[in-house]
Amino acid sequence: MKLQNEHVFVTGGASGIGAAIVLDAVQQGARVSFCDIVVPAGEAYAAELTAQGFKVMFHQADVGKFDSLKTAHDAIVKELGPITGLVNNAGVNSNADAVEMTDEEWNKFFDVDLKSVWHTAKLVLPSMRAAKKGAIVNIASIHARMTYPKYFPYAAAKSGVIGLTRNLALDEGIHQIRTNAVSPGYTLTPLLLSWFEMLPEKKAESMAVQPMARMAQTSEIAKVVTFLLSDDASFVNGADWIVDGGLSCRFA
Repeated sequence: MKLQNEHVFVTGGASGIGAAIVLDAVQQGARVSFCDIVVPAGEAYAAELTAQGFKVMFHQADVGKFDSLKTAHDAIVKELGPITGLVNNAGVNSNADAVEMTDEEWNKFFDVDLKSVWHTAKLVLPSMRAAKKGAIVNIASIHARMTYPKYFPYAAAKSGVIGLTRNLALDEGIHQIRTNAVSPGYTLTPLLLSWFEMLPEKKAESMAVQPMARMAQTSEIAKVVTFLLSDDASFVNGADWIVDGGLSCRFA
């Protein structure tokens, strides 16, 4: 019960890695709130966990819009108390051409994948500073270091997430607030599985380069995140934890 008495807030918690983080956090004793843009899935997941006796709250939010995030934050804090652990998990993918991508598309994408990480911190840091305690975990990606053709917005955003993580670690460490990043590799989320269903040859190609001959389960990413949220990681600050089964060790 390493997160007992903590209030953990997870963005994009209705499915995939986010849902796995929500589950692991409640199993470790935390009160957990989460937001998502997909309301039916969020409500159903919260009801399922509540029925199992966990303290869980869902609130709809579009992380790309500060007012939407603030509304969710204020409602959640009113119900469950100040947030002591934040997980910035929400994000979207971007496959684009550097010439054809528009400014509008770029801005909308970065609002979700990078700007929201600042916005959530802006909301939770005042209470964390007052308490002289807190932990933030930002979900980045191995795309920050090694990437794929036409993923330039995604690689740029995830590199930005790691840079923001480092600066928050420096700026907030004096308040005993730790900020770290987790960079997953191939993880068996519903999004990845649907991509493999459409393009079976990509699954074969991807499996062929996995050093452990498999891809990550969402629960394996979640356990790293909850460790970083806990006091077991009390002196881990400003780090980027690569959780890719060794994929980024491979020479192209």
